[in-house]
Amino acid sequence: MYIKKILIAISLIGLAVAAYFAYYVYSIMMNSNTAFNNDTAYVFVATNATYVDVREQLEPLLKDINTFDALAKQKKYVTNVKAGRFAITKGMNNNDIINSIRSKNLPVKLSFNNQESLEKLAGRVSSQIEADSVSLLKAMKDTSFLSKYGFSNATALGMYLPNSYEFFWNTSAEQFRERMLKEYNRFWTEARNEKVRAIGLSRDQVIALASIVYEESKQASEQPRIAGVYMKRIRIGMPLQADPTLKFAAYQLPEYKDTVIKRVLNIHKEIVSPYNTYKNLGLPPGLIAMPDISAIDAVLNYEKHDYLYFCADAKRLGFHKFAKTLSQHNANAREYQHYLSSQGINK
Repeated sequence: MYIKKILIAISLIGLAVAAYFAYYVYSIMMNSNTAFNNDTAYVFVATNATYVDVREQLEPLLKDINTFDALAKQKKYVTNVKAGRFAITKGMNNNDIINSIRSKNLPVKLSFNNQESLEKLAGRVSSQIEADSVSLLKAMKDTSFLSKYGFSNATALGMYLPNSYEFFWNTSAEQFRERMLKEYNRFWTEARNEKVRAIGLSRDQVIALASIVYEESKQASEQPRIAGVYMKRIRIGMPLQADPTLKFAAYQLPEYKDTVIKRVLNIHKEIVSPYNTYKNLGLPPGLIAMPDISAIDAVLNYEKHDYLYFCADAKRLGFHKFAKTLSQHNANAREYQHYLSSQGINK
């Protein structure tokens, strides 16, 4: 009888211990363990990150990091960390958090436009994905890659078409470059390639001219007309005489470092550079900035007209006045120069 009571007591204690253990496991797995007030928090796990690295990010987001450690160890997450961008929503329990950061890598919306150089593009992209600007720039300028796909240092920027794209945050520099090549090839449809052939330019030349058109005007409505002026000059063997190319040439010189040219002067027309379209016939060797897609299509669908000149419109800033004769153009230019002087813009 006495032994029976002991056995019953031991059984009850065992049941109590088992119940407590079950409750403890349940609380570890199922109780909410988030400590932030926003609806969602994001964890960015770098390539080759360790559990310690992940834990450092999670600790300020969780009520009890120790219970998370226990479950992470049990579910073998501590030895199987995945890189990427992961979301934790308010009220999640440890089990849900581990499932999220182990298998639900969320893409980021990566966007860029108006980047004047590969250096600036690399900086812009590096702020949105894991790859740093140094590795991105190295990949963008890789001579083997450029040679393989028909690019040069002067034309490489033209491969990166401004838009918004979905990427996984843990994208490498090489993966970003390869994706942009695919987007570039996808952009150049047979219809666009046919227009390239029809106007007698190469794709690189189209993008180079588009960069000039885009620097002349951000107004998509008049870009085809500006492109038409330049195409007409190319056809008759007249220099492009594009002021944005003079600015580009000037900015390559040490004396113009950290300066902003607001007014193109005669001294700029004397700069010795393949990008000086006042001195050199035809298109420059590469693009002077990243053109918008509207400018590329404006060149491919340039307006056929009798205009040979255009000048910024002092009464409609951002737009231009077009002229068929030099005398008419000179009158338009004097009006705009007077406006610049009235605003104190002398250089």
